[in-house]
Amino acid sequence: MWYNKVKLGFFGGISLQSKGFSVEWLQELKRKNDLVSVASNYLRIEQKGRRFWACCPFHSEKTPSFSINGEDGIYYCFGCKESGDVIKFIEKMENLDFYDAVKFLADRVGMQLPELKSTDELGKKKKLKERVLSALDYAYKHYVENLYSKDALKAQEYIKLRKFTRRELEDFKIGYSKDWTELVNYLHGKGFTDDELIAAGICAKKNNRVFDVLAGRLVFPIFNSFNECIGFSARALEKTDFAKYKNTAETIVFQKGKIVFGINLLKKLKQQQGLKNIILVEGQMDVIAMHKGGFKSTVACMGTALTKDHVTELKRYSDNIVLCFDNDEAGTKATIRAIDMFRDEDVNLSVVNLSGGKDPDEVLNNLGKEKLEKMIDDAVPYMDYLISYHLKQYNLEKPEEKGKFVKAVLGEIKKLGSEALFEPYLDKVREITNIPMEILRREIGEEIKFVKKETNNVVINTEQGNNKAVEFILASLLHHKDFVNNRIDYRLLLDGYQRYLDIIDMNLPLSSIFDLEGTQDDKLLLNMINYNFNLYKDVEERYFNECLWLVAEEKLRKMQSELNLEFKNSEDLEKRKVIAKQLGKIASDLKNKNLEVFNVRRENWWRKN
Repeated sequence: MWYNKVKLGFFGGISLQSKGFSVEWLQELKRKNDLVSVASNYLRIEQKGRRFWACCPFHSEKTPSFSINGEDGIYYCFGCKESGDVIKFIEKMENLDFYDAVKFLADRVGMQLPELKSTDELGKKKKLKERVLSALDYAYKHYVENLYSKDALKAQEYIKLRKFTRRELEDFKIGYSKDWTELVNYLHGKGFTDDELIAAGICAKKNNRVFDVLAGRLVFPIFNSFNECIGFSARALEKTDFAKYKNTAETIVFQKGKIVFGINLLKKLKQQQGLKNIILVEGQMDVIAMHKGGFKSTVACMGTALTKDHVTELKRYSDNIVLCFDNDEAGTKATIRAIDMFRDEDVNLSVVNLSGGKDPDEVLNNLGKEKLEKMIDDAVPYMDYLISYHLKQYNLEKPEEKGKFVKAVLGEIKKLGSEALFEPYLDKVREITNIPMEILRREIGEEIKFVKKETNNVVINTEQGNNKAVEFILASLLHHKDFVNNRIDYRLLLDGYQRYLDIIDMNLPLSSIFDLEGTQDDKLLLNMINYNFNLYKDVEERYFNECLWLVAEEKLRKMQSELNLEFKNSEDLEKRKVIAKQLGKIASDLKNKNLEVFNVRRENWWRKN
């Protein structure tokens, strides 16, 4: 029979190693790093029943939907659907890769990291990363020493011109690159190879010669939140055909779209005295100037547009974000883009209207600290800024332009998401345009659609429902639900889902499933782990049986179709009789909803009684 053709593999080739670590070792790591305890360092957690709840750190919300299962060591957000274990939580919260998240947690509880094989992909990556960080550490310290040498007159003159104090030089570890080869020779003497220097981004190769890419420039090291040097930005000291500013290339440790310049000092400031706000400026020179002026909570993106990773990183430190970009067209565009990135986040976002200079540095030099401080204190909520911005774009004396203004601003107001927030800004538009509130409410209301939640039906009869049925069956097996029918041969019924049945049969703790290769990107498996059985709490057994039959019916009808075709094409009378008998049995099973064909048989028994 067709059901005997199913071949069983040993765990379906699932790896019991996770990126170089044994599952057993990772289980111990997670046991010692209780997820509730770890998460409480980042979130305000409240226990309700057997679960713990908090506002999700991965999306904006005011009502907690971030659920922590303390017993299984996993989390799930019912809002954004993020889920994982304590390792993944630290990956996202600290902006770390898997290995560094494991190291972070191991250091936290005093566990020794196991030696990784140098032949393993992770082992190779770990070794390269350690060498790159070591080279960068040596490099920045050497650049700092260079700044005070007799060969650094141009750099020293520039520092005097910018009125950098000893404090800024020490805080930001500002240095100097003398020439094309001096650093290369120094690092060679420390045992680093050409390939390692290139991998660190501080050197490049041309005409078979390796050279310092920052030669002749004032150098600003870039640090991560752990105060590790991960790259450099550098400024030319004289006018050349080359760019004024230059960043080292992206590397295994340096990705511009994730790094915030000054984040190490921001973290230190928060630990020492707390933060009133975070001031976000455009470049590192502005950061240094602001720190000099006493605005110590100032940071900048690394010569790139603001990204979601930047937003996530900044939100870890404060909910009060102040945009203080340049007072020019480019600065305005950057402000608008930044607002769009922050808009859906639960932060207090305001914008500084700079005057008296094109950037914060000029304003400080021209007007002084007190004036800039007042501008920052007077920063307007981002919606007020957007209304003012659009007001400058249109001549409201012309009816058609007034209409465009209203349309543009109503579009911004709708993005607030909540009708409760519309009213004060609609009132602002009314004051500006003299358009009655009733008309504005009608205009904005016509474009807002509310979708009613569909109720869950026990009967499933769509293709999508079939997928949901499989998901419910697998989730029920994984969570060892009492209503599971143990007479069913699930390897036969779900022969296209052997990987998931293998994982179920391994009987691992739920948190350990995250350690298996491929789990993090497997949507079905994540849904199984985090399945919300409360949806069917009152009808679980009935729903389970309905799911079983839906899947069984599909397989029986497929078999029926195959047999019909075989019957039609066969000229062997005896064979046709056998097929006809099989078709009759299938027809009877379909009519009576009979699952007997999928019952466990001795020859393909796979579960223990």
